[in-house]
Amino acid sequence: MMRNILFIVSYDGSKYHGWQVQKNALAVQEVFQQAMGRVLGSTPDLKACSRTDTGVHARQFCISVHIERDIPLERLTAAMNHFLPPDIAVLSCREVPMEFHARYSCRGKEYVYQIWNTQVRNPFLNGYALHYWYPMNLEKLNRAAAHYVGAHDFTSFCTLDLRDRGDMVRTVTKAELSRSGDMVTFTVAADGFLYNMVRIMVGTLLRVAQGKFEPEQIPQILECCDRNAAGPTAPACGLYLNRVFYDEGVMG
Repeated sequence: MMRNILFIVSYDGSKYHGWQVQKNALAVQEVFQQAMGRVLGSTPDLKACSRTDTGVHARQFCISVHIERDIPLERLTAAMNHFLPPDIAVLSCREVPMEFHARYSCRGKEYVYQIWNTQVRNPFLNGYALHYWYPMNLEKLNRAAAHYVGAHDFTSFCTLDLRDRGDMVRTVTKAELSRSGDMVTFTVAADGFLYNMVRIMVGTLLRVAQGKFEPEQIPQILECCDRNAAGPTAPACGLYLNRVFYDEGVMG
């Protein structure tokens, strides 16, 4: 009997070239498929909620898989974790309706970007937060971030490559910065994200911190739909896929 299983996964992306299988580099998907092959004896087609890029981490990443094996969910979680490396873990798994798709059923995502904001670097945060030692005025930065909220064409905040551009409008529901000690966290939620969108948002906010942009310039940057108008792409190390949103009841 075919079942649709939703895996909720967490991983440290430091050693991986993103989620999606690459020809000449190790990706999280490849490692997950190998573990699944050892547990199930075959490798079913994986449906992932997103594609994270090289060096990006995930605190909550969702994968849906159709399987025929009648393995109890608790045993399936334990078996996967037995074969996965220490930097990838299945947090839980559950049965979902057959029509559920980890990507197409997704209602939105939340990312966080961590900035270690003090003069002295923290060696334990190397690869897990951007070290930025200049002052950050959070009141000013939150005024800038507030302009991200709403439905906008985010072409200025997207790295354009060979991918089909499609619809560049995304609806941001939350964009704010907070501080805990020396750690500044940018949290942003939306119905979807473009390629490098969050990292360019962060790079633009750092330009505001440096006085190179004013908060009131963000709407103008959005309206011109020009990647060259926004700030640089912040490094991947501070970025985490934090939460994935589905219809009520799916995540338990």
